Amino acid sequence: MAIKDILVHIDGTRASANRLTTALNMARIHDAHLTGLYVIPHYAIPPYAEVQIGAEILAAQREAGMQQARRLEKTFQEILEGSGVSYEWRAVEGDLVNCLTLHGRYVDLVVVGQADSDDPESVDAATTDHMVLEVGRPVLFVPYIGAPKVVGEHIMVAWNATREAVRAVADAMPLLQRARRVEVVSVNPPRGSAGEGDVPGADICLHLARHGVRAEAHQIVVSDIDVGNLLLSRAADEEVDLMVMGAYGHSRFRELVFGGATRHLLDHMTVPVLMAH
Repeated sequence: MAIKDILVHIDGTRASANRLTTALNMARIHDAHLTGLYVIPHYAIPPYAEVQIGAEILAAQREAGMQQARRLEKTFQEILEGSGVSYEWRAVEGDLVNCLTLHGRYVDLVVVGQADSDDPESVDAATTDHMVLEVGRPVLFVPYIGAPKVVGEHIMVAWNATREAVRAVADAMPLLQRARRVEVVSVNPPRGSAGEGDVPGADICLHLARHGVRAEAHQIVVSDIDVGNLLLSRAADEEVDLMVMGAYGHSRFRELVFGGATRHLLDHMTVPVLMAH
């Protein structure tokens, strides 16, 4: 599958410009159409509270959201004009999770930001977590501190032979095929037919080779550091500019549980992370 349709979430946070830059660069590389999506907050207020808050306050909140949408649209168009990339702008009103999920299902890649507890306008972790588990498309998380100018030159795949990891590799194939270097990292891999085979990482590297991807398999056995910290440390040491991994978790009745490595990476990521579920 080629990446020909990219959706980037635009908001009023400090990190939004970095996120757009990453999405634009990826659209250029893959000759893809880029859609900027801004979600105007929909305040779900019970009827009894509407009387106390007042219609004028609710109308003012909505108008503020509309004004910000217009400001961000102008900035978006100024950046995209002359870029050589096909683009469009969408401003919708509603629940952020539902809107991101709905619009994300009709593209090849969704680009969102990392939750930033120091920015009151930042999307919260629960929102993006739920969206990843529901959208059915690969999601690229861009750190709020920014991303390398070029993303995908050196890719690290966090591999554990689960369904989620398989899905992530398949979704990332267009990126893997363009990368200069790809390494597949297995941490404390279980061996044998119920694990990763007799040589962990060898089978997935062979599969990648058949798709034109030369990948190096690395097996790491540790007991004094958790998987999330190890992956982040290795990414920094090896100058990785993109990580690929499965989103290990489940969503039910809008409650979700993420595996430890997934949650840790999303909280402490220093390079973009592509996740699939």
